[in-house]
Amino acid sequence: MRQKSEKCVVTFRTTAGAMAMEAACKAAGLPGRLIPLPRSVAAGCGLCWAAPPDSREALEELAIKKRLDVDGIYAIIL
Repeated sequence: MRQKSEKCVVTFRTTAGAMAMEAACKAAGLPGRLIPLPRSVAAGCGLCWAAPPDSREALEELAIKKRLDVDGIYAIIL
């Protein structure tokens, strides 16, 4: 069984928003990946970007710079 750890989770209203975040993060060299949205987080498009907690500030800056359609950013244990 995989050990749970804290993650920074970015949620989106639309699947297109999630895919835009994935493309922007890959281009910027930021860590993370798209995963199914955990039940403990509010509903949305069903996908979220999960990344290490120390990348939160960089993700926030990228979302603002690229005008990404982000619904919320959370710190959760996954």
